[in-house]
Amino acid sequence: MTRVLTGLAAVLLQAQVVELGSRRELFVDRALIERMNGAEIRPAQPREAGPVLRLDAPWEGPFSGYFTVIKDGDLYRLYYRGLPAAGPDGNAREVTCYAESRDGIHWIKPKLGLFEVAGTRDNNVILAGQPPFSHNFSPFLDARPGVEPGQRYKALAGTSRSGLHAFASADGIRWRPLRGEAVIPAPDRSAFDSQNVAFWSESEGCYVCYFRSWKRIGDVNYRWISRTTSKDFLAWIPPVEMDFGDAPPEHLYTNQTGPYFRAPHLYLGLAARFVPGRRVLTPEQAQAIGVDPRYAGDCSDALLLVSRGGNRYERTFLEAFVRPGPGPSNWVSRTNYPALNIVQTGPQEMSFYVARHYGQPTAHLSRYVLGLDRIASLHAGYQGGEVWTRPLRFQGRELEINYSTSAVGMLRIAITDAEGKPLPGYSLEESTEIVGDEFEGTARWRGGSDVSKLAGKTIRLQIRLKDADLYALRFRP
Repeated sequence: MTRVLTGLAAVLLQAQVVELGSRRELFVDRALIERMNGAEIRPAQPREAGPVLRLDAPWEGPFSGYFTVIKDGDLYRLYYRGLPAAGPDGNAREVTCYAESRDGIHWIKPKLGLFEVAGTRDNNVILAGQPPFSHNFSPFLDARPGVEPGQRYKALAGTSRSGLHAFASADGIRWRPLRGEAVIPAPDRSAFDSQNVAFWSESEGCYVCYFRSWKRIGDVNYRWISRTTSKDFLAWIPPVEMDFGDAPPEHLYTNQTGPYFRAPHLYLGLAARFVPGRRVLTPEQAQAIGVDPRYAGDCSDALLLVSRGGNRYERTFLEAFVRPGPGPSNWVSRTNYPALNIVQTGPQEMSFYVARHYGQPTAHLSRYVLGLDRIASLHAGYQGGEVWTRPLRFQGRELEINYSTSAVGMLRIAITDAEGKPLPGYSLEESTEIVGDEFEGTARWRGGSDVSKLAGKTIRLQIRLKDADLYALRFRP
């Protein structure tokens, strides 16, 4: 009987081993974690760095929205809807605008001369006069191996009346439709009225599209997220609703989901959480800031979604990732909506962007700053804590860690076998105490940092922390 149980236990263990290889892992969910004692996964606190783009051109205005930021080599590209006055989705006044930057901080609006809008061609408009596609034109840089040069950029756009249509571009500025009809027809319970995002998934080997839908739960019709996939960007499978586990249902207006640029198997979503009917402003405050009265009765913030593929999101944190903040202008309907994508803007810095002051003359795009890979962390306070990972197999020679401690804080990391027994030379007692703040630090033991003799074997990590954060790790080749 003992042998049978031992054999069964070994099979079960193999089934749950995480094949880590040398990829980077961020502690934004519990995928690597088996148990924690005195520790938690804690979200980072983004720092607002101020406005980077004023939406003050005659073809932009208070109702500009649905921003996408793409880093292509040394060039940052920004796409968004321009709309000076509120109107029905897909109306003829909507245009698609473009800006660019060399650092992700200072942006210019080039005069492209492609379309005449508001009596001039001296504008930054890349799509006009083609309703409803400028309502929510959402491009991406296609990372599929072997993609044709003329389709290096792709986009989806459309509403529930038109379905989603596919576009392509060689330079990200001049666009053409790929087909004369919708590639994703509007299914039942679809909305398509907000930003519907797509990308090539390296880990799943297909194109993925996340779009707005509706889901009825009890007496409430929730703004939801659904997903579909395609091998060629033209033929898409029937969509499925996303599953949020045991998280409470909430209105998610945009999902802004995409592969994290330093760990593309991780999809991160900076979603706009919409709270209909939650009025914060008094009529006097709404009048003072000049907001359209129709947009003074709701509020919204931004939250973090995590997915590793399939139709499952992890709501590791139910709290807001970005709060509206002080001032009545941030508490109106449909403001605080994040742009699509997080991009690197410095050697140890990355940025994302949030649309502020929707429906107001002061509408603008603000930048938020995080440390590189520092989206969330394993955290323990002064009393200390401990974390055990699931069984892992890796390839590499050193354990690289992104961490921060206080002056009295520390980390220690042990490597054990699959059953949790410390491996000689890699126990907690033999580990070097880690103190400081490094983005690419190295775990060490008395014998050094080389772990290559353990590569390919099933191991666990035992992590002890005190007043410290561990944001990310990988086994460096």
